[in-house]
Amino acid sequence: MALSATLSFKYIRIDSHNPTQKQQQQQPPYPLFSSSPQKLSSSTSSTYITLSDSGKWRNKVSFLQGFLSIGKRDVDSLKQELFDTIEPLERGAEASAEDQQRVDQIASKLEAVNPVMEPLKSDLLNGKWELLYTTSQSLLQTQRPKLLRPNGKIYQAINVDTLRAQNIETWPFFNQATANLVPVNSRRVLVKFDFFKIASLIPIKSPGSGRGQLEITYLDQDLRISRGNRGNLFILKMVDPSYRVPL
Repeated sequence: MALSATLSFKYIRIDSHNPTQKQQQQQPPYPLFSSSPQKLSSSTSSTYITLSDSGKWRNKVSFLQGFLSIGKRDVDSLKQELFDTIEPLERGAEASAEDQQRVDQIASKLEAVNPVMEPLKSDLLNGKWELLYTTSQSLLQTQRPKLLRPNGKIYQAINVDTLRAQNIETWPFFNQATANLVPVNSRRVLVKFDFFKIASLIPIKSPGSGRGQLEITYLDQDLRISRGNRGNLFILKMVDPSYRVPL
């Protein structure tokens, strides 16, 4: 399985006593941004608002907007809608382009209200997760006859304290791979595979033979959404929070 902000400040001066300025503010209806302070009026009564257009600020705004507009019941409803949508898709192998678009739309809505902004610092990430859906062809193997694809459950385990990860295939191949995780930030890691086991029997040490990136875009106690560096989407559910990845 593929595992996959400097701040520049903007200033807006809003004059509450200038009627001409109020009319100008109506178009456009959102804050204006620039790389230097903008003086909109010379009136003596004004309010300064300091904004940042960095990626970090945008993420916070997205989260706050989503949190205000979507309550817990709505989040639970979105999660159920996601589970219902992917259930008949055989982990994504039977997904049409329209199915993929629908799943991505629901996932994006959940990502906008991600309750854990720094998942690599959260114990919720620890444990074994079952892969419910992906767009990764390297996992789905849809170019193969169905009997030669991974047909059993696929798991991914992560331990944040040791920065270790493990991919586990079941029927019919029972392959495994373990990897070291190198944090890029509190949401994204580099993945460096170092050990493979073929059919759960044949061990192969191969440090650095496979690499990728993984960004965790949504995390709670039973659902994880991740996106890889090739644009693939991964949706997983927690099955065993006590599981430990081999060192």
